[in-house]
Amino acid sequence: MDGDHHPVTRGGTRRPRPSRRTWALAGLASGPLLVLAVFFVLPVSGMVARGLWVDGTFDPGGVLEVLARPRVGRVLAFTVGSALAGTALSLLLGLPAAYALSRLALPGRRLVRSALLVPFVLPTVVVGVAFRQLLGEAGPLGFLGLDGTPVAIVLGLAFFNASVVVRGVGAAWESLDPRPGEAAAALGASPAQVLRTVTWPALRPAVVSSASVVFLFCATAFGIVLTLGGVRHATVETEIYLLTTTLFDLRAAAALSLLQIVVVAGLLLLTGRLRATAAPVERRAARPRRPRRSDLPACATTGLLLLFVATPLAALVVGSLRVGDGWGLAHYRALGSRGDGSGGGSALLVPVTEALVNSLRTAVDATAMAVALGLVLAVLVTRRSHGRLERRLRSGVDALFMLPLGVSAVTLGFGFLITLDRPPLDLRDSALLVPVAQALVALPLVLRTLVPVLAAVDDRLRQAAASMGAGPLRAWLTVDLPAVWKPLLAAGGFAFAASLGEFGATSFLARDDRPTLPVVIFRLLGTPGQLNYGMALAGSVVLAATTTLVVLAVERLRVPSVGAF
Repeated sequence: MDGDHHPVTRGGTRRPRPSRRTWALAGLASGPLLVLAVFFVLPVSGMVARGLWVDGTFDPGGVLEVLARPRVGRVLAFTVGSALAGTALSLLLGLPAAYALSRLALPGRRLVRSALLVPFVLPTVVVGVAFRQLLGEAGPLGFLGLDGTPVAIVLGLAFFNASVVVRGVGAAWESLDPRPGEAAAALGASPAQVLRTVTWPALRPAVVSSASVVFLFCATAFGIVLTLGGVRHATVETEIYLLTTTLFDLRAAAALSLLQIVVVAGLLLLTGRLRATAAPVERRAARPRRPRRSDLPACATTGLLLLFVATPLAALVVGSLRVGDGWGLAHYRALGSRGDGSGGGSALLVPVTEALVNSLRTAVDATAMAVALGLVLAVLVTRRSHGRLERRLRSGVDALFMLPLGVSAVTLGFGFLITLDRPPLDLRDSALLVPVAQALVALPLVLRTLVPVLAAVDDRLRQAAASMGAGPLRAWLTVDLPAVWKPLLAAGGFAFAASLGEFGATSFLARDDRPTLPVVIFRLLGTPGQLNYGMALAGSVVLAATTTLVVLAVERLRVPSVGAF
């Protein structure tokens, strides 16, 4: 037999024993697990060890000492407060838009949905630059005095994450069978009563799951907070960066990293349980209906969200074209120079155009790694399990490779520097170091795109192909590939966009002579001179346009969004 054998123990119970299938599964998973161990577990554990071991002695009390510091308390409070506010604003804007775009036949509905996805894949540095340009003293909304305030940070977080709510809850709303609501309305229930008694109970798991993911993204935001808040308004993520790059307090940085890992792992466990316990909904093709007068608030909120998305980006483009008292393309032409500031000092070692080429090459390498690894893992975790032991092994592998989502990219990047610095793993000067870090960051996006698709393939089709003499590879090419090739391209597109804008780990790992574009933009922002600031705006426009084109191409594939993890 090929299933798990269960030998009888002394107590009369049966203990599962690994079968050949289980050993084969473990062998296939060993390669990806080795990659995870070397490039994730080792760097993160090395970083955490700095907080738990002092001079070779285990001292966990040091973590408590760090967490008791007054500044750390303020950082933790601001992290939680800004994440809660960003989550609330994202829900306030995203829920009505999710309803309007999933249930109503609005003009240009697909175009609007594509436009609202763009902020989610924009580099966080670009988002921060756009809001600085909008809310700064010389910006269109500078009179509000919000530049450098917590309000600006919350607005940036909501800008980045409202699309997660729109896509995650919108997909669940489209899945709902409208007949129970129609029956309740026919019995005299008002629209509010239908929403409260029929729609909300079915949507609640998706809303809570999306809110948990948004809170996670808000709490671990790096580029947005660093650009808009600096060191005055710091979150755990930016505080780790400050402690490692400026104060060189590695023990405190490691203590905060450990706390963040524990909290975020708990959030990932919560969202996983919500997905697992969510009641299945009956899918029924229902055409979107024409808007009614009662839908006016939802439509107005959708328009407000579109305006909220478009305004910072428009301010960014306009600012990049502003040259002195006039208009022109001088900032874009200067992207080919080395970025000399107005005072004559060189802001960059390489031109911005070269940094863009570096970003594109790095993103291609990172995408290839993430897609190859993600496809192997998706195949492993979605095959039918024969026995409880095999099922646990598959679910464990899936959970392990979601861990990079819950660990600070700053922690990962600095962990690379302090652990991969001696033979046989001395990779500090390797050109693959940045792509590997970015591939780990993008891997959860690939998995969450491919796993649902492969899990939905009927295993009986594979069995039928095998019964007709097809080998495993031929059966996969015949049955799985036709279902997965579009999601595979979409996963590659999302991984490419995520890698192109990754800043947290790359800020530690990118060499001065091979910087990526997000790193260059941040350096330009910190260098005095109007030309350097204008080049930062122009570089942000180029980076935003590139990621937008990738997202629009992915949207044409018509595959589910990866917004809801």
